[in-house]
Amino acid sequence: MTDLSATPSGTFRLGGDLPVTRLGFGAMRLTGEGIWGDPRDPEEAVRVLRRAVELGVTFIDTADSYGPFTADLLIRKALHPYPNDLVIATKVGFTRQGPGVWTPVGRPEYLRQQVELNLRHLGVDRIDLLQLHRIDPKVPLEDQVGELRALQDEGKIRHVGLSQVSVAEMRAAAKITPIVSVQNRYNVTERDDDALLDYSEEQGIAFIPWGPLGSGPLAREAGPLERIAAAHHATAAQLALAWLLKRSPVMLPIPGTSTVAHLEENIGAAGIDLTDAEFDTLGTAA
Repeated sequence: MTDLSATPSGTFRLGGDLPVTRLGFGAMRLTGEGIWGDPRDPEEAVRVLRRAVELGVTFIDTADSYGPFTADLLIRKALHPYPNDLVIATKVGFTRQGPGVWTPVGRPEYLRQQVELNLRHLGVDRIDLLQLHRIDPKVPLEDQVGELRALQDEGKIRHVGLSQVSVAEMRAAAKITPIVSVQNRYNVTERDDDALLDYSEEQGIAFIPWGPLGSGPLAREAGPLERIAAAHHATAAQLALAWLLKRSPVMLPIPGTSTVAHLEENIGAAGIDLTDAEFDTLGTAA
C-alpha cells in the first residue's frame, strides 16, 4: 500500500487561506462507547492519528464533547508538536451527561470556557476552525456567534463554522462574522441538505458531511453500489466517499474510525475516480 494517500482527493482552502487535503479524518470514533470516555485501545487510537498524517491527511475534525475532551487529548498525545500543514477543527456547544447524551448549551460564558479548554487540551495558541456544534434554541443566535466573533478578535479563533443548520441560519450568522464551514449530516442516501450544499458552493464555504459512510439500501447485495464497487475493486464505503468527493469541490468528508485497517480502507477512496455515469447511477438509485 505504498501509493496509498489522501492527496488525490484534492485540496480546498478553508476561509481562503488554510489549504487542506479534502479527504480528512473525524476524531469522534476515537472515544469509548456512546462517544464517552477512553477508547478500548488508546494506543491504537494514537496509531490511527499518526497513520492518518502519514497518509497525507491535513484536516482533522474533533470536538470538546467527544469524550468529553478524550479525542482532543489523544490528538495532542499523538501529533503534538503539530506538522505545519495540519489544520485541527474543533467544536463547542454540546454538554455531556453520559454515554449517548448530548445537550446543547450556547450561553456565551460557556462557549468561552470551552474554547479556552480546547486551546489548553489541544496545546495551541489559536484554533484554526471553531464550529458551533449546535445552535442553542434558548440563546439568541447573535449572542452565541457574537461570542465566537469576540474570541476571533482576541486572536483565539482563526475561522468560525456552524453545524447542523439551515441556509437561513447560515445567512444570519454571516451577518455577525464570516462563516467558512458548515457541518451537517449528508451522504449518498441522506441528501436533505442539497440546498445548503449548493449555497456553500456558491459562497466558497466548506461543507463537512458527518455520517459520510451512509449508503442504506444501496449496499444491498447485487445493488448498484456493489456492482460499481466491484468494477473499481473497491468497498462500498470507499465508493460512498468517492461519491461525496465528486459531488462538490467544497465537500470535505471526514470519515472516522478507531483502527488503522479501517483508516487505510477509507483513505483508499481518494484514488477512486467515478465516471459521470457511475455518479449519476448512485445518485439516482439513492
